[in-house]
Amino acid sequence: MENSPHPRAGRKEWSALGVLMLPLLLVSMDVSILYFAIPYISQDLEPGATQQLWILDMYGFVLAGLLITMGALGDRIGRRTLVLAGAAVFGAASVAAAYAHTAELLIAVRALLGLGGAALMPSTLALIRNLFRDRKQRAQAVTLWTGVMTAGISLGPVVSGLLLEHFWWGSVFLINLPAMALLLALVPFLVPEFKAPQQGRFDLPSAALSLGALLPVIYGIKELAQHGYAPLPALGVSSGLVLGVVFVRRQKRLAHPMIDLGLLGRRAFGGPVVANLLAMFATVGMAVYLTQYLQSVLDMSPFEAALWSLVPAAGLAVMAPTAAALAQRVDRAYVMGGGFLGSACGFLWLTQVHADTALWVTLTGASVYAGGLVAAMTLATELALGATPPERAGSAAAVLESGQELGGALGMAILGSIGAAVYSRDMADALPAGVPHAGAVRETLGGASTVAERLPSSTADTVLTAARDAFTHGMGFAAIGAAVVMAAAGLFCLVLLRGAGTTPLGVAHAGQPPAADLRIRATRAS
Repeated sequence: MENSPHPRAGRKEWSALGVLMLPLLLVSMDVSILYFAIPYISQDLEPGATQQLWILDMYGFVLAGLLITMGALGDRIGRRTLVLAGAAVFGAASVAAAYAHTAELLIAVRALLGLGGAALMPSTLALIRNLFRDRKQRAQAVTLWTGVMTAGISLGPVVSGLLLEHFWWGSVFLINLPAMALLLALVPFLVPEFKAPQQGRFDLPSAALSLGALLPVIYGIKELAQHGYAPLPALGVSSGLVLGVVFVRRQKRLAHPMIDLGLLGRRAFGGPVVANLLAMFATVGMAVYLTQYLQSVLDMSPFEAALWSLVPAAGLAVMAPTAAALAQRVDRAYVMGGGFLGSACGFLWLTQVHADTALWVTLTGASVYAGGLVAAMTLATELALGATPPERAGSAAAVLESGQELGGALGMAILGSIGAAVYSRDMADALPAGVPHAGAVRETLGGASTVAERLPSSTADTVLTAARDAFTHGMGFAAIGAAVVMAAAGLFCLVLLRGAGTTPLGVAHAGQPPAADLRIRATRAS
C-alpha cells in the first residue's frame, strides 16, 4: 500500500463506480442465470445432452480463459475503451442469444457473451485502482465491488425465475440491455481513460498461450469433478499445464510481458492471489452441496431454493464493510486470517447437518462461512490492488480473477470427489437388495431420486431416505475438507502476510523498474 497521501475521490468518481457496478452485476449473474431457463430452452431448441452442457458452460469457460488477455489489453489500449467495447459486445450478444433459433447458435453466442464479460470484469476492478488513490476510499470501493460480484451470482437464479414466470426464456438475456445502454451512455462522461505508457506491442502468442493454458485446465477439472476420470479431460489438464509453463517462460523473456512475474512474487500481491484462490475453492465447492441439499434433500422447488440461498448472501453486506473497517485499525493479515478461521467454524457447523435438520441450522452455518470468506476476499483484493502500480492494474486484476476461477474449479473437483466417495460407500451398505438401476442410485442423489420415481412407494421411501442420509454424510465430510483448507488459509495469512503492503510502490521489487519512475496517462473526459 502507498504511504504517501493521495487526493480523495469526489462525487464524480463515486458516480463512475456506481455505473461500473452495472456490468459487474450482470456479468456475474450470467454465470447462474440459465439454471431455470435451461428446461425452456431445451423444449424450444431441442439440444442434445452434450449441447445442453455447452450452453450452460461455454460462457464461464470463455470468460475464464480470456481474463488475462483482456486485462493486458486494457492496460495497452485503455481501460475505459475496453469497458465500452465489452459492453457493446455483451449487449449485442445478449440480443442474439435471446433470439437464437438453434442450439449451435446459442452456444456460439454464449461464447461471445464470455468474450464481452472477460473485457468488462478486470477493467472494472482495474479502474477502481485508478479512480481511488486514497487507501481508505479504495477499500470501500473494493468492498462494494466484492459485494456486487457475489450478489450477482446469488441473484442470477432468482431473477431468472421471476422473468420466466411472465416472459419467454429469451428475457433472461434481454435484461442485460438497459444496463449496457446506460453504461455506454454514461461511461464516456464519468470515467476517465487510463492507459499505461510504453507497454510495447500486444503479444498475440502470449494471449494464445494464456487461453490455451487456462481453458483446458478449468474444463478438464470440471469434467473430472462431474463425471470422474476420462482420458479427454485428463489430457486437457495435462496439456494446459504444459502450455502454462511455456507461457511463464515466455513472460520471463519479454521486455513488456503480459503478466508481471516480479509483481506476482511479492507478498502483497502473490499472497492475496493465493488467498482468493483458496476462498473460491471453498465457496464454489460447497455451493454445489447447498443447492442440492435445498432441492433434493429438503425437496424445495428450484425457485424456492434460490430464494433461501439469498439468506447467507444477506450477511455479506455486513461482513465486508466490517472487515474493511477493522483493517483500518489492525494489520489486515489478522482480519483476513480471522475471516478464514471464522469460515472454518462455519464449515464445521455444517458437519452437524443431517437430512432432518432444521433449515435455520443449515443457513446459520452457511452464513458464518460465507461471511468469513467475503471478509477475507475483500481485504485480499484491496491489498493486491494497493500493491499494484496503476499502469499494471488491468493485468493484475485479471490474474486475481483467473486465480478465483481456478480455485472454484478445484473446489468442485476436490470437495465434490470427497462427497461422492462417501455417498457411494454409504449407499453400497444401505441400499436394499434387488433395487433396479442400483448403479445410478449409488452414483448420485439425483440418480436415486430419478429411480425412486419408478419404484413402489415403500421401496422408493427406503431408497430416498438412504440416499438423503448418504448425501448429507458426504456433505459433512466435504465440509471438513473445506474447514481444513480454510484453517490453512488463515494460518497462511497470519504467518506470511503480516505487514505485507507496507512498502511504498516507489520501492522497486527485484528485476523491475521503480514504480515511481513510471507515469500513467489519465486523460479526463471532457
